Amino acid sequence: MSRFVAITAVRDFEARVRQAITGALHGELQTLSPDALASGTDGVFQQLAGEPLEVLILGPGVNPEDALKLATVFDLQYPEVSVLLVSETSPDLVLRAMHAGVRDIMAPGIEVSELRVLLERAALANASRRRGMAPAAESVQGRGRVIAVMSPKGGVGKTTVATNLAVGLGQVTPMGVVIVDLDLQFGDVASGLLLEPEHTITEAVHGPAADDSMVLKAFLSVHPAGIYALCAPERPADSDYITPDHVSRLLNQLASEFKYVVVDTAPGLGEHCLATLELATDGVWVCGMDVPSIRGLRKCLSVLRELQLMPQGRHTVLNFADRKSGISVQDVEATIGVPIDAVIPRSRTLPFSTNRGVPVLQGNPRDSAAKGLKKLVDRFDPLWESSAHHKLHRRVVVS
Repeated sequence: MSRFVAITAVRDFEARVRQAITGALHGELQTLSPDALASGTDGVFQQLAGEPLEVLILGPGVNPEDALKLATVFDLQYPEVSVLLVSETSPDLVLRAMHAGVRDIMAPGIEVSELRVLLERAALANASRRRGMAPAAESVQGRGRVIAVMSPKGGVGKTTVATNLAVGLGQVTPMGVVIVDLDLQFGDVASGLLLEPEHTITEAVHGPAADDSMVLKAFLSVHPAGIYALCAPERPADSDYITPDHVSRLLNQLASEFKYVVVDTAPGLGEHCLATLELATDGVWVCGMDVPSIRGLRKCLSVLRELQLMPQGRHTVLNFADRKSGISVQDVEATIGVPIDAVIPRSRTLPFSTNRGVPVLQGNPRDSAAKGLKKLVDRFDPLWESSAHHKLHRRVVVS
């Protein structure tokens, strides 16, 4: 049975947690006063009774500094315990919470339905850590969404779309997003996010990290936007040591720990890309506004239909859109046979932000390209998906 402990003095929040657990999750809730923060892990365990602690909820109504100190100790002494922090978010707090080992941050006014999902995911993560690997990832329930960002040809801005998508989703779900650079020979996610990773995907798929999700998390790089990143190998030759089986295992592990796993694949349909598509819940196809790119995407979609590897969620992005190109959005749709879901106009801001290593969605620029990227991010927001949408693909205007 899952065991939930909340350190809070806010009765309304306590009632919502009980409501989220009752009838949906196995286990019970025990509430401790905020004074328990000062007593450390030993003091917390002395006050517990019944089943072992699996999910610890810190707040609301507690000092964030004391909460992060306790979370750090739990991360070192009891890494199997999933720690959740209840607080209003800020970039600094999110970054510190990540380093403290906090699994998720939730707003004090979180709805019961969303709270139930977070508690369930935290309980599943605890179970997988206790077993030393992630069997929960083999179950659809509790898995995060695996989003494969693809293009049949290079040079269409696929990595730019992938990094901005990850940063945008990080604003929706802080600390719940990881981006994986699966362009194993020439991946640019590290430079696109201005990261100097201590570890790469090569180390993540070999050794203890391949069997333990907690160890794997130590190989991820933390980005200030509140997301994690697993970058490509430093040497192209290292790609020979990463097999499709390694990719499948890695994505299963990450899907059990994160709500969104954004995978920046290599151009084309290589074996690593096909291994990703076998697990992907969503595919984002990036296409440029030129004839070779459009025809390449048409062939790619045709092959994937024949192989029955089309993910359930399909999202098509038209990048570098420009009405002066002589091709309209309707021409592209007619050629590839599927609607365009997001249009990213040609912009000076986007390449400038890419060269700086700061994704355009990391700030808040008033730019047409940023609006197109935000529209793509919105397609993965549960609030957007739950609302009705009509004529999604009509009257697309390219400036």
